[in-house]
Amino acid sequence: MNPFISIITFTTLILSTTIVVISSHWLFAWVGFEMNMMAIIPIMMKNFNPRTTEASTKYFLTQATASALLMMAIMINLSHSGQWTITKLFNPTASMLVTIALAIKLGLSPFHFWVPEVTQGIPLSTGLVLLTWQKIAPLSILYQISPSINMNLMLTMSLLSILIGGWGGLNQTQLRKIMAYSSIAHMGWMTTILPYNTTMTLLNLLIYVTMTFTMFTLFIQNSTTTTLSLSQTWNKTPITTTLTMLTLLSMGGLPPLSGFIPKWMIIQELTKNEALIMPTFMATTALLNLYFYMRLTYSTALTLFPSTNNMKMKWQFYPTKRMTLLPTAIVMSTMLLPLTPMLSTLL
Repeated sequence: MNPFISIITFTTLILSTTIVVISSHWLFAWVGFEMNMMAIIPIMMKNFNPRTTEASTKYFLTQATASALLMMAIMINLSHSGQWTITKLFNPTASMLVTIALAIKLGLSPFHFWVPEVTQGIPLSTGLVLLTWQKIAPLSILYQISPSINMNLMLTMSLLSILIGGWGGLNQTQLRKIMAYSSIAHMGWMTTILPYNTTMTLLNLLIYVTMTFTMFTLFIQNSTTTTLSLSQTWNKTPITTTLTMLTLLSMGGLPPLSGFIPKWMIIQELTKNEALIMPTFMATTALLNLYFYMRLTYSTALTLFPSTNNMKMKWQFYPTKRMTLLPTAIVMSTMLLPLTPMLSTLL
């Protein structure tokens, strides 16, 4: 991609998300979503081939549908209340349509079908942007309208997302699809706690973005896109492979790693609100996610790939990809559990 075009698209991407996050006016938020969609599509198509074209087309059609639903909900709310303020969402129909539109943008089930397909068709670096940065704007709107959303609809979509996110990733061998289903499950956890405690949603988002950034950075550094290529990294970079294993276990939510923090606090918060069946179901379905994380862990670090030479280790070449933030991201993805009280206090 031309450097000048790249600067323009990334600046527009950052600016559009900022507009959505800081706006209190429905029209400005909608314009921010449109700018965001138009900025991400050239980034998705930077490696121009039929797969990126197909993924970009699917993303465009899905996001355009969500934007149309969002504008319809805004018009219904405007005719009912006579104002554009985001927090003044009193009409039940408008609230339901806004929730569905934002669920489509986030990839919540049953509107999750585009997430694995789009993530599989784009490069790893763009997949990182799609599964982290693109979640901030819709979640910020959900955060603002959380007192007036339809709780039954939100909880149904959230629990279904946790189930589908674990179930869909069981038979996958493509790492990008596995990360996409992981994203669907994590979005389910975030939106489940949203009606009860918005602070927990922010904490979960922070840790999810950190872990996903670390995981994609490790994939980019090793140029791995499948389980087979991931299983060969032990012969090349054993330290990186060990760190990949720890990050995968953290994403699965195993203590004492950082991924355990949001699951622990969300289940505790739901239990405080006398909801016992829901956290039990969530903890049970989280085992599905843990299964395919453990499968990746097994193929990555617990088996030694057959070597064609007499040495177990391959020649170590000078690394060409510099990942400046990778050590910090790995530490944050695995060792934040002792800082849980401080994190909850800050948020």
